[in-house]
Amino acid sequence: MNIEHLKLFIRIASTHNISQAGQDLGLSAAVASSHINKLETDLGVRLLHRTTRKVALTEEGQAFLPHAEDVLNGVEAARAAIGAGTTKPSGTLRLTMPASFGRMHVLPALPGFFALYPDIKLDLKLSDTIADLVEGGFDLAIRNSALKDSTLVAKRLATDTRLLTAAPDYLALKGAPQSPEDLREHACITLSGLEHWSFQTPDGVQTIKVQGQLRADNGDAIREACQLGLGITINSRWSAYQALRSGELVEVLADYPLKSDTAIWLVYPSSRLLAPKVRVFIDYLSRYFGDIPYWEK
Repeated sequence: MNIEHLKLFIRIASTHNISQAGQDLGLSAAVASSHINKLETDLGVRLLHRTTRKVALTEEGQAFLPHAEDVLNGVEAARAAIGAGTTKPSGTLRLTMPASFGRMHVLPALPGFFALYPDIKLDLKLSDTIADLVEGGFDLAIRNSALKDSTLVAKRLATDTRLLTAAPDYLALKGAPQSPEDLREHACITLSGLEHWSFQTPDGVQTIKVQGQLRADNGDAIREACQLGLGITINSRWSAYQALRSGELVEVLADYPLKSDTAIWLVYPSSRLLAPKVRVFIDYLSRYFGDIPYWEK
């Protein structure tokens, strides 16, 4: 049984795309398909259901996957024991992430990453729409939303503290709210679909339905509108930290923290064997942000 065929099969199980898996391993689509056909012939079973859009594991493929991973893990452990396999990670890493977080915090991290790993290329999709990792053929995602897909592995990357902010000019004109209830009398800038704001109070959680003249579907837009003095809004600290430090924005209702359990997550398809390019990127970003990211300091 060919080890390279096993590597390809495991990549296909993650990407659900023969061409993408082959590309990741430096193979053409035709060669990748040929390798899988050979593996299926050797085993005497069909491992994949193939359609025009993607492939899926058959029942036999699902049963075979953990054993294939065990074989490769054993090979890697054996190579590491004798100092073999020191080739630097390479290939194209496909990554999807929220647009604002990507521009503000991931792009500045890339010069150091590329210096360490010159053989890795990054293909980034910066979008606030949550992409399907399997359908899109992505190796990795950064998310700051609720995690619902149990087939994905999630690693906490950094904090995502939410807080209320306003511009000093707005507060000078309208006054500062003293309690969540006071927000009913203020112009509140809302992210689309999030008109109910929940706060931790001495009497428990209090939820206020806020209103105002402006609603938007982009976090950068509501932060900038807030800086223009158009009202009070919810911001992530990673988004607003520069404006808070410069005094363009100030925190409102600090004694009533928002009820939130959000974080920044690295998410990838379930597999015990990560491609080296994925593992080194995860490790690099984890070191880059550290236990306490710079926007919290």
